[in-house]
Amino acid sequence: MTSPTLGNSRGALRVLVLADAPVLRRGLVGMVNETAGIQVVGAPGEPRRALTLAEAARPDVVVVELGTGRAEALNACRDLRRRFPQLAVVAVGTSDEPAVVNEALAAGVRGYLLLNASATLLGWALLAARAGRTVVDPQIRRGETDGVAQVRELTLQAPLTRRESDVLDELVKGQANRQIGANLFISEDTVKSHVKAILRKLGARDRSHAVSLVLQSRGPACTCGAHAVAEV
Repeated sequence: MTSPTLGNSRGALRVLVLADAPVLRRGLVGMVNETAGIQVVGAPGEPRRALTLAEAARPDVVVVELGTGRAEALNACRDLRRRFPQLAVVAVGTSDEPAVVNEALAAGVRGYLLLNASATLLGWALLAARAGRTVVDPQIRRGETDGVAQVRELTLQAPLTRRESDVLDELVKGQANRQIGANLFISEDTVKSHVKAILRKLGARDRSHAVSLVLQSRGPACTCGAHAVAEV
């Protein structure tokens, strides 16, 4: 079944807000609606119902709270990106830890803001995410500089093969081994072999570390695939 197209190219930017706490949800709705040209089309909470809610509301961007239920919310982000590839997701949370930010980016979000972000920053982040840019709250210190993650050149111990680059693309999207195999028409065992080779060539500790290295090398505005890393 073909995924439906969300949103439209005309009119206000349509935003769905997913946050468990009613007070926070109302606050986010108020902040979103302060920006001209942006309209909240739903704020029912319950990230576990993200797919159903997105199907009904047809948003252009989803705002997801990453609070105490961060794992469930990140799973919702992954599901949304798989079901609606054109949908942009912006996360808001309390943690400024680089590992948490990278985990959110690896799950497919295009923006990560702290809960104390201004309405102006939130509005700008929504518009930027819809345009394909990655936005990280300037209050967050990542790496050696404040603000959005600095760009770092990847150093490979050996070039990635074309198939390894394909698998790395899927890892960056937050896909599990089984889904990667289905997407690339290869077995799950073959995926595991490619992942091991990718980690070795990138000098990465694990999958999350590999994704973090790739995201840092791409920079905040780059939406290119992992094929830009290397091909043979």
